[in-house]
Amino acid sequence: MANRLDAKVAVVTGTGSYPGIGHAIAIACASEGATVLCTDLDEMGAQACAEEIKREGGKAHFLRHDVSSPSSWGEVLEYTKVELGPLDVLVNNAGIAVLKSLDDLTLDDFRRQLDVNLVGPFIGMRSAIPYMRGTGGGSIVNIVSIAGSIGSPMGIAYGASKGGLWAMSKAVAVECAPDNIRCNTVHPGTIWTNMLAVSTGATAPTEVPFASSVPLKRVGDASDVANAVIYLSSDESCYVTGAEIYVDGGITSQVGLSRPIETAG
Repeated sequence: MANRLDAKVAVVTGTGSYPGIGHAIAIACASEGATVLCTDLDEMGAQACAEEIKREGGKAHFLRHDVSSPSSWGEVLEYTKVELGPLDVLVNNAGIAVLKSLDDLTLDDFRRQLDVNLVGPFIGMRSAIPYMRGTGGGSIVNIVSIAGSIGSPMGIAYGASKGGLWAMSKAVAVECAPDNIRCNTVHPGTIWTNMLAVSTGATAPTEVPFASSVPLKRVGDASDVANAVIYLSSDESCYVTGAEIYVDGGITSQVGLSRPIETAG
């Protein structure tokens, strides 16, 4: 095993779905030496992720976690403090995608999207930062999406939640820098996950209908996102805060497109 996160404690939310970005991040963190707390509303999925890590010789725990609940966040962070030790890394990955047209999108739909994708990370950061401040600092990595910086059909609620998370992360980075708490964002594009499979009906990455619109001409793997998270979680990025890394195969570098960009990251 490598050791870029050796002796660090990491909490990763949204680890229950496979294939999924959270699952890949948790696996990568453990492979780099971190003790990982895998959380998800799907407790069995989080448990499966933790057990996979342990089978590979890594250190992992799991908890059921509703990221939209302050009390649930309290339980996660208290468990971390008591059972694992000081929190070094928080990865806010858990998210849902409410993909509806403006005509069909209800206020409840919109609020539910924000509760999970925007309010959840807010509660998490607000809860975790005092722990990090008391132990000399830490790294927060928020998983955003290219949908937070470009328009996409059916992505009104999803884009609003991700754009808000991006802006919020910038403010946290500036506010918490004096405490040696770094906050950065990773922006996936078209990544092969359960979410992408459900939204497109594809059963394999090669079946995703708009893969050819990606400059690299393929769908990304969840491990591609995890690699960026490892850098931002490690001491290699100790002078990096308020930054964003786009893991999108070049999608957001395109200009003058003749068709809408599809997003599911």
